[in-house]
This record gives sequence, structure tokens and C-alpha cells, in this order.
Amino acid sequence: MRTGLTKQEKTTDIWFDEKDPLIHIRTHNTALKKRLLAYSRRYPAICQQTDADPETGCMEFDIEKGRFSFRLTAPYSEERRRAASEAAKAAASNLARSMV
Repeated sequence: MRTGLTKQEKTTDIWFDEKDPLIHIRTHNTALKKRLLAYSRRYPAICQQTDADPETGCMEFDIEKGRFSFRLTAPYSEERRRAASEAAKAAASNLARSMV
């Protein structure tokens, strides 16, 4: 969707405090919008779409705190990165051979 906004202007804001039982999410991110919209339709008591701006493509949602999480991942060590690279190369090589 063309909105006239730059990528820098297409933000995702997530805010909450210790008192309110809800997390408020405002996003332009297409993948996140689709996931939240599907979740809000499946679980309307837990997650609600509160606003949508068709001109900018922005959508807003409220979701219960216990249902939304952030996943922090540690960076790969050089050894783990090398092992993952070798595994990917081997898998790609096996895939190429099976297609012939």
C-alpha cells in the first residue's frame, strides 16, 4: 500500500505502564498488523483493534499484557555462527543433489 510515508515514518510504537492491564500497539508494519488482526478476530476478549488509518496504513490494538512478549536473543558466538553456516551449506548441497 502506498501511503506517502517514508520507511522512517512507518513506525511501531508499543507502550504500557505498571498499572494498566493492557499493552497499546500502534504500527505500520504489515506482518505485525496481519498477526494482530488475526489474533484479535480469534480472541476478541483479549485483543481488540482500536483504530485504523487507511490513509497512512496505521493500525492500533490493545492486548492483555500476558499475551504479548518480546524475545531477546543472544548474538551467536563465532563458533556457533561457523557451525550454522556449515550446516546450511550441507543442507543446500543435499537439496541440490536431490533435485537432479
